Amino acid sequence: MSGMNDWTKSRYLPSVVLFAGLIVTAILPATGLLNDYLQFVLVSVAINAILCVSLNLVNGWMGEFSVGHAGFMALGAYASAILTVKLFPAAPDILLFPIAVLIGGCVAGLAGIPVGILSFKTRGDYLAIITLAFLMIVKSGLENIPYTGGPRGLLGIPRLTTVAWAYFWCVVAFWVIRNLVYSKYGRGIAAIREDEIAAEAMGVNTRTAKLVAFVTSSFFAGVAGALFAHQLQFINPSSFDILKSTEILVMVYLGGVASLGGSLLGAGVVTILTQCLQPLGTWRMVVLPALLVLLMLFRPAGIMGYRDWNWLKPRIFTKPRLEKSKQAPLQ
Repeated sequence: MSGMNDWTKSRYLPSVVLFAGLIVTAILPATGLLNDYLQFVLVSVAINAILCVSLNLVNGWMGEFSVGHAGFMALGAYASAILTVKLFPAAPDILLFPIAVLIGGCVAGLAGIPVGILSFKTRGDYLAIITLAFLMIVKSGLENIPYTGGPRGLLGIPRLTTVAWAYFWCVVAFWVIRNLVYSKYGRGIAAIREDEIAAEAMGVNTRTAKLVAFVTSSFFAGVAGALFAHQLQFINPSSFDILKSTEILVMVYLGGVASLGGSLLGAGVVTILTQCLQPLGTWRMVVLPALLVLLMLFRPAGIMGYRDWNWLKPRIFTKPRLEKSKQAPLQ
């Protein structure tokens, strides 16, 4: 048993699990054990996990409230789709797709810079208004640009998002955000959540911390958007409305704020629940917002709020506390 406990606490366990999962996801679809529907669900869980953990960086660890995440997702989706459909349609998919995903993330990240700068002087409800306005601007702009297809959207997007690619980018997102939140900047971001004025008085560069968090969150929202576009093979501006942002918010606050494991849990539960509610038709759009209201009333921090599984934490944060040595009483 001691050997098993040492193995579960090993610093190499996360890497072994992640690489083993990558190999399995690359081989499993070729075996025929997964039909198209199961592959669609698994890819959707991975995409939603990227969206959830990236928004959790702002709403959870930084303590702000952003509702415009679908806008960054839309920018990444359209940027990558334009690259694969209109600019380089004849390029090899094995080279074009990762480049398209990276460009989608970079476009969304660049858009996050001005939004992040504007948010430096606002908090709470005001940030929500700014990000909501950004979402409306992006959606209205895409509807009025003929090159992007206008309100009809883009057709003919190649289906390049596979289970392996979705899993790979999900691992990258969790790895980057995990290292960020447990770094010096991550401690500064968490300090902003507790008390921004006190954090600045203690020497935290709150402007830099906010910008790093916002741009990182925006980048991975764009990555998720690129994967989403090449999964459905069709996108239009109505795919990235306030309901999409609400769905991501439900994932964050259901799984748990400021929690990597909670982000994965929330994405999986909401994705599977959405598939189960498909027979309800438009009424399923009522269930998810109602679930968000109930969460805010009875469990505002979510299922795993401010907690995480030990294997997701760096080793320094999982060492057991040393027992206090027994000292002889003073004579």
